[in-house]
Amino acid sequence: MTKAELVSIMAKKTGVERLVVSTIVESLMEEVKTSLAKGENVHLRGFGSFVVKHRAQKTGRILAKNTTIIIPAHDIPAFKPADVFVDKVKNRPEGGAQ
Repeated sequence: MTKAELVSIMAKKTGVERLVVSTIVESLMEEVKTSLAKGENVHLRGFGSFVVKHRAQKTGRILAKNTTIIIPAHDIPAFKPADVFVDKVKNRPEGGAQ
């Protein structure tokens, strides 16, 4: 599903104009990105959590040059689904959409 498809479905279900729904979806995504950039996690009960994970410094290899490099420590965004979310996906009917 694309963002445009999501907006269309939400507009049909709520009766709100597509432009308004699109603005809301864009605003939600921007706020999640802004919060994570500040190091703040975002928790949506029943859906999941957008979190910042820290990756420690490590040694990597460039196989083409046969050299090692140091990959510095860094933070990355991640999503941890709520148990309810995981259960719904696990228990979907067989033969459902991929």
